Amino acid sequence: MAEGSQVVGRVLPNEAASKLKPSSQPAPTNRVVIASAFGTIVEWYDFFVYGTAAALVFGKLFFPATDPLVSTLAAFSVYAVGYLARPLGGLIFGHFGDRLGRRSMLVLSLLLMGFGTFFVGLLPTYEQAGILAPICLVLLRLIQAIGLGGEWGGAVLMVAETAPASRRGLYGSFVQLGNPVGRLVATGVFALATRMPDAQFLSWGWRIPFLASIVLVLVGLFIRTRLDETPAFKDLRRSGATARMPVLEALTAFRRETVTAIGLKVTEVAWVGILTVFAVSYLTTQLGMAKSFVLDAVTLATLVELFVMPLSGWLSDKFGRRVIYLLGTGFGIAFAFPLFWLLATRDPTIVVITIVVGICLAQGMVFALHASFMPELFGTRVRYSGISLGFQIGAAIGGGLTPVIAAAAVGLSGGSTWLISLFLTILGVLTFAAVLSTRETSGCSMES
Repeated sequence: MAEGSQVVGRVLPNEAASKLKPSSQPAPTNRVVIASAFGTIVEWYDFFVYGTAAALVFGKLFFPATDPLVSTLAAFSVYAVGYLARPLGGLIFGHFGDRLGRRSMLVLSLLLMGFGTFFVGLLPTYEQAGILAPICLVLLRLIQAIGLGGEWGGAVLMVAETAPASRRGLYGSFVQLGNPVGRLVATGVFALATRMPDAQFLSWGWRIPFLASIVLVLVGLFIRTRLDETPAFKDLRRSGATARMPVLEALTAFRRETVTAIGLKVTEVAWVGILTVFAVSYLTTQLGMAKSFVLDAVTLATLVELFVMPLSGWLSDKFGRRVIYLLGTGFGIAFAFPLFWLLATRDPTIVVITIVVGICLAQGMVFALHASFMPELFGTRVRYSGISLGFQIGAAIGGGLTPVIAAAAVGLSGGSTWLISLFLTILGVLTFAAVLSTRETSGCSMES
């Protein structure tokens, strides 16, 4: 996949797609796939448990206000901090991941994420500690975000740089399953916790999902410390061709690929923010539906997504990344306005189907391909940095502010949702254009 240019390891899918060659790399062992996938489950569990708590309790416990909208906006703003800080994690871990290797960064990022999550469960509330409580909440969210910002790229590359080209989409989708499984566990734990009496839930029940994460972290560390480095990076290090400043090289020599990667991310992550964070608050506070029902609907959607994502990855190996990505993105554009019309019916069956369809097709179908499509855009020298920057900057743009924008739009417009739908449509068009700007990459070699 490398182009014979002045830049070592440069991958140009747009200009040199015809030069892509089949990969000779061996299939990943079960240990590589399991370790990468389990670690991402832990990381995403930690991230989503925070988002669910932001929708349900943080506004009341850490940002009390006489106006519920102000309280909700404050809680969602802290949620946004996590997205906005993730590019910093991508910068730091991307640099050292391309310089020192993928494996060591996975262990460090998991420790950061687990530490940040566990200590949220120990925080005093605003009533107990005053302004110190929300300050500590923000700081721990920053630690979480930096850890996640670096973890995803390493976990993806452990599999992508080992998998055979003909099955990279399928194997990569297994790593991406960490997202819905982490969300499933986080939402499921909160669904159980919300069945407590409200007084107990607000007093101590909400802490259980955060404290329980330490068990997952310990298991994840045990699995990941037993991994070896990827074949592609071993070859690069053996040849002495590692980049001195990989982040800078990704932003200059691979500028077009980095922008494309950002475009691939912005729409999918916005749908996550809308359907798993904002919708929980909107359906319970604006439309008066039960918290447990909404969380159950998200849980069901996530269960279905567990089957949709591997199917999407497998189809991308058969028919190409672009066609599957365009189908999912096109659906998201078409569904942006009907989404809220259907939710507004308050009909339990319609609401459940709407959430399931939205999560599976507008989000899961394309998210499954990030682990194969993005790495195929870059050479080994800057691959960790390039995909981390693209993924995390895209997440910050499309996901970080989405719940805040959505909550503010509904509050300021007296309950209208058309601005949110317009926002989703615009992001969808940007992603559609990003996909069209690159040629097919499935089947290419990761050796460069």
